Amino acid sequence: MASVKPRYRRPVLEEMRIRSLGVIDDAVVELSPGFTAVTGETGAGKTMVVTSLGLLLGGRADPALVRIGAKAAVVEGRIVLRPGAPAAVRAEEAGAELDDGALLISRTVSAEGRSRAHVGGRSVPVGLLGELADDLVAVHGQTDQQGLLRPARQRQALDRYAGDAVAVPLEKYGSAYRRLRAVAVELDEITTRARERAQEADLLRFGLEEIAAVEPLAGEDAELAAEAERLGHAESLASAAQIAHAALAGDVEDPEGVDANTLVAGAHRALDAVRSHDPALGALAERIGELGILLADVAGELAGYADDLDADPLRLAAVEERRAALTQLTRKYGDSIDSVLEWAERGSARLLELDGDDERIAELTAERDGLRAELSLLAQALTDARVEAATRFASAVTEELASLAMPHARVTIDIRQVEDPEGVEVDGRPVAYGPSGTDEVELLLAPHPGAQPRPIAKGASGGELSRVMLAVEVVFAGSDPVPTYLFDEVDAGVGGKAAVEVGRRLAKLAKSAQVVVVTHLPQVAAFADRQLLVEKTNDGSVTRSGVKVLEGEDRVRELSRMLAGHEDSVSARAHAEELLAAARADA
Repeated sequence: MASVKPRYRRPVLEEMRIRSLGVIDDAVVELSPGFTAVTGETGAGKTMVVTSLGLLLGGRADPALVRIGAKAAVVEGRIVLRPGAPAAVRAEEAGAELDDGALLISRTVSAEGRSRAHVGGRSVPVGLLGELADDLVAVHGQTDQQGLLRPARQRQALDRYAGDAVAVPLEKYGSAYRRLRAVAVELDEITTRARERAQEADLLRFGLEEIAAVEPLAGEDAELAAEAERLGHAESLASAAQIAHAALAGDVEDPEGVDANTLVAGAHRALDAVRSHDPALGALAERIGELGILLADVAGELAGYADDLDADPLRLAAVEERRAALTQLTRKYGDSIDSVLEWAERGSARLLELDGDDERIAELTAERDGLRAELSLLAQALTDARVEAATRFASAVTEELASLAMPHARVTIDIRQVEDPEGVEVDGRPVAYGPSGTDEVELLLAPHPGAQPRPIAKGASGGELSRVMLAVEVVFAGSDPVPTYLFDEVDAGVGGKAAVEVGRRLAKLAKSAQVVVVTHLPQVAAFADRQLLVEKTNDGSVTRSGVKVLEGEDRVRELSRMLAGHEDSVSARAHAEELLAAARADA
């Protein structure tokens, strides 16, 4: 099957179809692989874009979202993936199929509250959508925060931001950590199961001693069975051999009797006398001659068999006694003596392993202690590298925030360890450790002077949080693997020059990822590669024609409306054209 050439360098959400969700009756949202701005009047349904994407990501299904009069709300998304992308692999593991390189995802929410999910034509648990979301989309809005709000993702992103300074010791640390885990498991098994292993060793010794006492030979049971059968029927076998010999070679007690050899010899003489008259008859004479030789050979072997046949009852008793001893072994250790010998070989190897427990415990203990010392050094190197990268990161994000109408905000990264007596030593104290080191990483925000730094999810309002996330994403651009970002309310409380900076930074982020922004600000929308207008019909619903791509004059009119509340204002139109020109020049 020929591979499909990807249309984009990274996963891209191409479009969503939304039906019977909130004010939206039936609409298709076509997104740019770069920067898409979603605009429209207040209450037009722009936030349904965020809600729809949340449903596709496995968010909570609220039956109140279903449009009045409809049986169910349906959201469908088309995401183009590169072959081998983590999301593509996970979807295929669940039985999904890609359509021309794209993954089709749908979510249905009934008015009764039931929810169903489909991925690539296959019905799947809703939880799978959340798994795919981790690798595909980060949503930043008033009520739905994902991605970098999770401490685990913050640590991963910081590590990518740090580059080789963290990657090199982290790889070495991971290798040592995995080996330490394996050593610890083996050591724990040996020490905690000492009694069971001792019992196993005793059973093995008993079995091996029992087998050694009998000294069985490979195939001996089969050979003795055949011999016992022969000895048990010696008389009938000898009689049969004698009768057969007499039939072939004659009976010494009846010299006048007719036997097969005599008859065959007579036939050969009769034909041999006239063979010169017909070659065909000569050939038959030769074959009869061969038959005579064969009969003589068989008769000789029958005579020897009868003479050699041992009908000694003492030998039969010895054979049966030996067979009984072998049977005792096959009842316990295998179906045959060959199987018993194989068991003995395996048992000997296992016994050597069990008898070497003390030596093995000493070896594993020494290796464990060495690995823990190595982990301490590597964990310290990781912490030092992360602290250095965190300082640079915090400075960069704080600088970004100054241009996003948060001039007094300050971002820091808290890197801490949890003390654990059973942990590894870092900075002179034992701390808990895991597969990624000993550090817990958390982004903190102090929104104004005098404020105590708090986790970003708790230290900022909804609008501030979106801007913090924007600043973080811009700084992390290229290092965080999430290919699509959706911002809602990123412009809350922002205007003027700060709004222009928000738009500029979104455009910057869109150079390395897909960006979708729901915005009220023309300064932000002007920087978008594609602007979508959401507008309601007279009956208050959003139909298929109610979400459209704005180009040329239509885009100028919408920006004018956003600027002055009136799309035909001459000054607003001039300002809108100026914004578009400035955004194009900045790109």
